[in-house]
Amino acid sequence: MASHTPKLYIHTANESGTSLANDSPCSPPQIHKGRGATSNLAGRFAEHTSARENDGWQLEIEPQGPVATEAIEEKAKSIIATNSSPDLPFSQSINPYRGCEHGCIYCYARPAHAYMDLSPGLDFETRLFFKPNAAELLEQALRKPSYRCTPIALGTNTDPYQPLEKDKRITRQILETLQRFQHPVTIITKGQLILRDLPLLAEMASDGLARVAISVTTLDNALKRVLEPRTAGPAARLRMIEALSDAGIPTSVMAAPVIPALNDSELESILGRSREAGADQAAYILLRLPHEVAPLFRQWLSEHYPQRADHVMSLIQQSRGGRDNQSEFGQRQTGTGVFAQLLEQRFQVSCRRLGFNRARLALDCNRFTVPPRAGDQHSLF
Repeated sequence: MASHTPKLYIHTANESGTSLANDSPCSPPQIHKGRGATSNLAGRFAEHTSARENDGWQLEIEPQGPVATEAIEEKAKSIIATNSSPDLPFSQSINPYRGCEHGCIYCYARPAHAYMDLSPGLDFETRLFFKPNAAELLEQALRKPSYRCTPIALGTNTDPYQPLEKDKRITRQILETLQRFQHPVTIITKGQLILRDLPLLAEMASDGLARVAISVTTLDNALKRVLEPRTAGPAARLRMIEALSDAGIPTSVMAAPVIPALNDSELESILGRSREAGADQAAYILLRLPHEVAPLFRQWLSEHYPQRADHVMSLIQQSRGGRDNQSEFGQRQTGTGVFAQLLEQRFQVSCRRLGFNRARLALDCNRFTVPPRAGDQHSLF
């Protein structure tokens, strides 16, 4: 008897009724080489979704080929985002890109793709938006008489040094604009493309205008390949810390996310190796699973660590008030419960032993100045 494979489709519609159908069959989760997500899970705003159901016939899952990356131009209307969260050490940020080809399965920015009527799963990694007018909008914002200078953070949502930056150079243009205005900036990344901008960042750091944090999630290459498939490897990230630090750029290590029963045992090693490489500050974040990230992460666990999946999720829920995620201020970064408390104690002990976080020099906002444009009249006084 011939096998029968029913093809179902995910379909959504926007407010105007325009079809936003995904023309690919709604396949079960499966591993895609070089990608973190194992499915194109529908976003939470999708009006219609569909799923495969076993109708009693034998189902054959066709192997999936490589998933191509698509870069989409987005003309932004504004570029500086502001926040007042007590959990975040910055009040202003810029995101040059939407989506991220790095493909980190745990990325808390994934749910933002649902606002674009796209999936926080594979779409987030493969349908990327870039903002070619970012530097222009930034200059306009900095020239406003009402603007008040506070450090601008890059990399708070998606990585400013993901592979797309090599071609688009939007992060580079933003940095050049900030340097002209003598404006302080902080960067968090796991992309070694940052070394391209080492001379520029070193110049800014010498004026007290730049600080960089490198995210180091694991020292295990095998885990890195499935957890963060298109990022720099662990050894490369340690070399990034060393190069930045040697260039006089204050450099931090971000041990994030810490995933119970998966990479939490590496915390001390990550901090120790990063300190040896030259990092002077350290921080950590317990895994967060907001909105669609939770089911995507569960799918990923089932595919890559099926025997450990229940234990990992049990410890996460023990650290998140019995839920997959906590969004309350003061808890979402570090969690609650016994595991979270022990993790914080381990972190604090390691920081004291290694000499992390002893002194943090504030970036200099007093140097901010609006440079004259061609045609501007100079003051007589």
